[in-house]
This record gives sequence, structure tokens and C-alpha cells, in this order.
Amino acid sequence: MKRKILLPTDFSNNSWLAINYALQLFKNEACDFYLLNAFFGTNNLIENIMNMGSGGEFFEEAKAESEDNLSRLLDKLIINEHGSPKHNFKTISVYNDPIEAIKDAVEQKDIEIVIMGTKGKTSDKGTVFGSVAVNAMEKVRNCPVIVVPEKAKHSLPKEIVFPTSYETHYKRRELSYLTDIAKKCDATITILHVSEEDELNENQKERKQMLKEIFEDVNYTFHKISHYSVESAVNIFVESRDSDMVAFINKKHNFFGSILTNPMVKGIAFHSKVPILVMHDLRN
Repeated sequence: MKRKILLPTDFSNNSWLAINYALQLFKNEACDFYLLNAFFGTNNLIENIMNMGSGGEFFEEAKAESEDNLSRLLDKLIINEHGSPKHNFKTISVYNDPIEAIKDAVEQKDIEIVIMGTKGKTSDKGTVFGSVAVNAMEKVRNCPVIVVPEKAKHSLPKEIVFPTSYETHYKRRELSYLTDIAKKCDATITILHVSEEDELNENQKERKQMLKEIFEDVNYTFHKISHYSVESAVNIFVESRDSDMVAFINKKHNFFGSILTNPMVKGIAFHSKVPILVMHDLRN
């Protein structure tokens, strides 16, 4: 059975690197890769609303440009001999908000994971994450999302950091993509407990045992950092160990908003170098 993977692109260099990361991650598996470009006819919101229907000047020009760029992207993939005979590419050009376009594609094409860059052509050069990447991590809740920074290593992960407080109940299926990536890359899942307390309470001990059971078929280790915020603790840990990926479960709707848009994250180096896998609480 083929895997179905969505690759949003605005034809920026970062989105190209994210596509290559996806091809490498799934190089040995049969996949349908959907290259998605969501376009607007103009940067003016009112004009966009007025020209939503096909046939308008802005629509036709923007759609032609989108389709032409998708065609060039396919040619580039073929010329550079990316992918494998097991990989099949399809394109989606749609007039829509990027996040809504991603959500629609996930539902309509039965997408199992989204892989994208962290910044596009129009992103602020002073930020690590563009607004589309942040919103995708927060709002695309029906499948996992991997965001790949422009400065990320091109090699596949060998150590995936999974921060946890042991305060929430995890389900095996919530973590299935984390274990899947660890298996395919022969990576170690490094469970990082960030806490102000020196000892675990009984509930935390139970949830730690649950993670042992969920990760029983992959390599995993346990580590602890105390007296730091989650952001600082993960940064210190990833930087000191040169880790390759960070995986989170978004348990509440404002989690990534607080982590990624907080001014302090501008000093957090791992965000600019390490792909992030975002999974979601299936109860949300």
C-alpha cells in the first residue's frame, strides 16, 4: 500500500530542501507525493475575496503561474534524479489560504503526513518560523506535520528528542509516526524529562512506564533536565548532543503559539537547525 505524503511548496529554497528531506526519509517506500501550491491572485485581501471565482484576471494569471512553477518543479525533480522508482508525484494547484488548502488536501487525498519548510519566500528574515509553518503545526490537527528548517542537516535523524513532563497520558497511536521514523532511520528516541521536581510522583512513574511499552520495539533512552523552561531545556540538550530531530505532541491548542511565537525563541538555536515532528492529541 502506497503512503500518501503532502509537500506544500511556495517554490522557495526552503520548501525545495524540505521536499528533498521527505524523499530521503521515505526513499525505500512506495509513496504518492502531492506537491501543493496554494496561490492568491494578489496580496490585497479584498481583491482576493472579489476574485475567488475562476475566470477573473487575477485568478487566471496566478493559476497559470502556479501550474507553470509546479511543472518546473517536477522537471527539476526528474533532472536531479531525486526520489526512486517507488515514488510517484502529483500536483495540486489551488486558489486558497495555505492552511485551508493543506487541511483540504489532507482530507481529500487521505494524506498521512505533511512535510514542509519553516519559512517561505515572503517570511521575515529575522524569524525562524514563517506564519504558515507555525499555523500548520498548530492547526493541521488531522495528521502529523514535519517542518524542516533551511539550515537543517541533510542526513536522516539518528537521535530524536522527545520532551515530556510525564504529566499527560499518551496513546500508542498518537506516537506511531515517531516510532515509525525511528525504525526506518534506525534512530534512538531520547526521552527528555523537563521538570522542576527531583522525584516523579506515582502518576508520572506510570506514564514513564507507558512510554517504555510504547517504545519497546525501538531504541530509546531516558534523560532529565531540571530548573529550565521547556524551550531552554530542549535547546541545551539538542545543542550539547547535536541531536537530529525534536518531536512534540501538541496537547493544547495554544502550545505551539506559546513556544514558537514567544520572543525568547529567537535565541533558541535548535529551532533553526533541527526538523520538528508535530503530532496531535487524538482527543482534541
